[in-house]
Amino acid sequence: MPTKGDAPVLPGARAIARHVHVSPMKARRVVNLVRGLPAKEALTVLQFATQAASEPVYKVVASAIANAENNERLDPDSLLISEAYVDDGPTLKRFRPRAQGRAYRIRKRTCHITIAVESVPVQAGGRRAAKAAGTATRATATKALAGAAKATATAARATATRAKATATKAAAKKAPSKKNGADEAVTLEKAAARESATTTTDEAAPKKAAATQTTGASKPTLSKETATTQVEAAEEGTE
Repeated sequence: MPTKGDAPVLPGARAIARHVHVSPMKARRVVNLVRGLPAKEALTVLQFATQAASEPVYKVVASAIANAENNERLDPDSLLISEAYVDDGPTLKRFRPRAQGRAYRIRKRTCHITIAVESVPVQAGGRRAAKAAGTATRATATKALAGAAKATATAARATATRAKATATKAAAKKAPSKKNGADEAVTLEKAAARESATTTTDEAAPKKAAATQTTGASKPTLSKETATTQVEAAEEGTE
């Protein structure tokens, strides 16, 4: 097997397109999209790419695949794009007339596109195994996300419960103070009622005393008249 330095070189093929009328910078943007991809997948990407340079790059990739299949007898499904680079080509210099007899230079750039493919051995059921592994990985990630979401919800519920308990304790602490305030209000009302009753009693005492004196003065008068009447009646009876 041929070697490149210390590493063995895999069988493959290459294709080169020279003097392509595309700017090297624009071609490199497209080449970077397919470097390292499987050949068939690279063709699909280039087919739907929107850049103008995707058309010449697509032709070079297809030519490399055809060289590997026809000249090296390699399986197209096992091909991988190992090298993809763009070199500067000759620049065509043109001039455009401008105002007052001046001329502006126009540079029409070209490039050389090189694509190399290598045959990578595919294990039996490799694609199916890779697909199954990807499915398992996605399932594991989904389960992990679900577990994280569940843990977050549980923590949120616990936080809400603790907040509710704290609010209940605070309300319980505030309740006795309200009760004490109500008791104090009732006590003040009772004291005010007692003071009012005492004041009323003090005001009514002189009136009662005056009434008592008046009643005491009238009683002797009535008793004297009665006595006089009785004396006169006795005298008349005696006569």
